[in-house]
Amino acid sequence: QVQLVESGGGLVQAGGSLRLSCAASGRTFSSYVMGWFRQAPGKEREFVTTISRSGVGTYYADSVKGRFTISRDNAKNTVYLQMNSLKPEDTAVYYCAASQRRTSYTSNKNEYNYWGQGTQVTVSS
Repeated sequence: QVQLVESGGGLVQAGGSLRLSCAASGRTFSSYVMGWFRQAPGKEREFVTTISRSGVGTYYADSVKGRFTISRDNAKNTVYLQMNSLKPEDTAVYYCAASQRRTSYTSNKNEYNYWGQGTQVTVSS
């Protein structure tokens, strides 16, 4: 089992940047595919990005491609989300998640076993 704690959210103006972190407990962090999802008020939780166990493979939603970058440091049990050129439509609660699926990475939220509590990101226009 793994526990996930996100940090780094906040209020930023459009065009600005934020870096989210997700710290994981346990000694098996490198065995999990990791992902970031977000949920805006009144909307379903949606996929943002995912990263393979080694960190080599990544995949992004079209809406964030070229602006967001996911990375992980398995020695620190941490996954990051660097968000640049933020837009008001990026406003949401951002969640990190861990998947035990034996795939390189996955965008399907139903394939993630563990979730953090979320961190609010608000982008003002």
